[in-house]
Amino acid sequence: MKSDLQGTVSLVTGAAQGIGQAIADRLAANGSRVVYADLDPEKTAEAAKAHPGCIGLRMDVTQPKEIEAVLGKIVAEFGKLDLLVNNAGVNTIAHRVTIDEFPREEWDRLLNVDLNGVFEVSRVAARVMKKQRSGRIVNLASIVGLVPLRLQCAFVAAKAGVVNLTKAMALELGPDGILVNGIAPGSTLTEGTRKLFYGEGGKFRDSVQRMLDHVPLGRPATTDEIAVAALFLADPENSYMTGHILTVDGGWTAGYARDF
Repeated sequence: MKSDLQGTVSLVTGAAQGIGQAIADRLAANGSRVVYADLDPEKTAEAAKAHPGCIGLRMDVTQPKEIEAVLGKIVAEFGKLDLLVNNAGVNTIAHRVTIDEFPREEWDRLLNVDLNGVFEVSRVAARVMKKQRSGRIVNLASIVGLVPLRLQCAFVAAKAGVVNLTKAMALELGPDGILVNGIAPGSTLTEGTRKLFYGEGGKFRDSVQRMLDHVPLGRPATTDEIAVAALFLADPENSYMTGHILTVDGGWTAGYARDF
């Protein structure tokens, strides 16, 4: 898919690897000047280096001062912000347990990054976009925000929050010319999921086929397949869609795919 993003400026959080890097790369390949933002400054700079006109900056989405500093640099260097992609997020591996056993500190960690982080970055970016009377925000949710999975109560709650936060933002920011949409990926083949589900000795390797039995396409998404969805939402010609959650899950949430 191709889109004319020449002259636009984008900020992608969690852009040093995985889905975030794939989205940032796809936007850059279509002409946007992308600010890659992530916790690891070296990896972030390395990811951005492949695309002329793009830069990499360290940013912790849980730290308001860092967010303000990064948005300030973007406005100072580029003069505007056309697109924000809130991709940064975490999940838990060690604590796949029922709610009565789920540690409060792990709950706080996930909610702070996955939901509060979207709020914190969006509120600063929205101020810039409101002055411009234009802009787009794309929030990375998850299918677990639409259809909960077991033993992931904090991640489910955070992503469900992102789904409705996206819709609330669309209602509030639409009058200022700002479109806000979300993407709900299903299982996606990042390096992390490759090791956990598909690699030899992966913690969940034995259960991966049971998961894929629910996916009509029978496989996980590639990171670039999620990036294509982000590019669609960023396309200037896609100008009347807001408050929408675009599900990219191989049909996982369409209905029961297994025979009973």
